[in-house]
Amino acid sequence: MPHRTRPMTALLLFTGLNAVLMSTITPVYDFVCFLPYWERRRERRRQEREAASTKGFGSS
Repeated sequence: MPHRTRPMTALLLFTGLNAVLMSTITPVYDFVCFLPYWERRRERRRQEREAASTKGFGSS
């Protein structure tokens, strides 16, 4: 074998990397899911649905 394997170093590196990724996922998730863009889009779609439903009632 040309080099020495270091399973403990690999395990620690893997665990550390996962810990860093897990600690950063919550702020990223909150940022993406609660962007004002999504709030505006949800409100716009609600208004469009209400306008379509009132237009449908007016034509009958």
